[in-house]
Amino acid sequence: MDALKDILVDLGIPEHEITEAALLRKDLQLDSTETVDISLGLKRRFGVNVKLESRKDMTLKDVCEMVNSAIAATATAT
Repeated sequence: MDALKDILVDLGIPEHEITEAALLRKDLQLDSTETVDISLGLKRRFGVNVKLESRKDMTLKDVCEMVNSAIAATATAT
């Protein structure tokens, strides 16, 4: 969650708005360009591809779970 928080703060999201239950679009008002920036930041930081769906609003907890699953899948594949 800390890495995701860092990425969001870099995008200009106030830290007090960043909670596990916050929705990317509804609560944080992120657009598709910003979600791509998040995906790229996660790839740089963790080396995994995480596709944030443009039509489905996700919580930050959902994103963290996707990252953890992708990391686990990469670890078992090697």
